[in-house]
Amino acid sequence: MSVSDPAPGTSSVSAEPVRAVVAVGANLGDRDATLRAAVTELAATPGVTVLAASVPVESIALTLDGLDESKPSYLNGAVLVSTTLSALDLLDALNRIEDDHGRVRVERWGDRTLDLDLIVHGDTIVDTPRLTLPHPRAAERSFVLEPWLQVDPGAVLPGHGPVAVLLQGLQDPIAPVAGAPRLDQPALTPESAE
Repeated sequence: MSVSDPAPGTSSVSAEPVRAVVAVGANLGDRDATLRAAVTELAATPGVTVLAASVPVESIALTLDGLDESKPSYLNGAVLVSTTLSALDLLDALNRIEDDHGRVRVERWGDRTLDLDLIVHGDTIVDTPRLTLPHPRAAERSFVLEPWLQVDPGAVLPGHGPVAVLLQGLQDPIAPVAGAPRLDQPALTPESAE
C-alpha cells in the first residue's frame, strides 16, 4: 500500500492485523525500567498485540554531529507487534507513551527519556510530514537492526533487503546487555539473579 499525505488507510482501524516493528530507546533516567514500562504500555494499547521483544543493547548516543561518547549512552531494543491500528494511529499511540514518560521534543536527536520509532507497518509506504515508512534511516543503524533481527530472524526492510544482510554492512558499535531478559519480561533484580 502506498500512502501520501493524508490518504485513505492512514488513519483508521484495519480489519486485518498487520505486523509492525517499533524501535525503543532511552538515554536518560532508569533506561531499563522505562523501556520495560513502555513495552507493557504498548501491549495494553487497544488494537496492539506484542508478539516479541528483544534483549536490550547499549549504543553510543547518535547526535546531529554523529556518535558522541560524551553523552549518556542509549539502551535500545525492538518490539514486534501485530496491530489493527493504521500507521498514523499507531504513531499517535507511541507518541502518547513517550509523553507519559516525560519525552520533550526540543532538540532533534537530543537526549531522551524515551524514544519510540515506528520502523515498518506491514508493507505500508508512507511519506508525509508526520511519518515516513519504512523508517528512512533504519538501514543505517545497528541499534535498530540487531534487536529487530532478534525478534524476527527473517526480517526484510522494504526497499533495502534482508535485515541480516544490512546489519553485516554496518559498523556502529552496539553491545548486548549481559544477562538481561527480553524487554517484555521483568527486569532482573539482585534477588532474582541469585
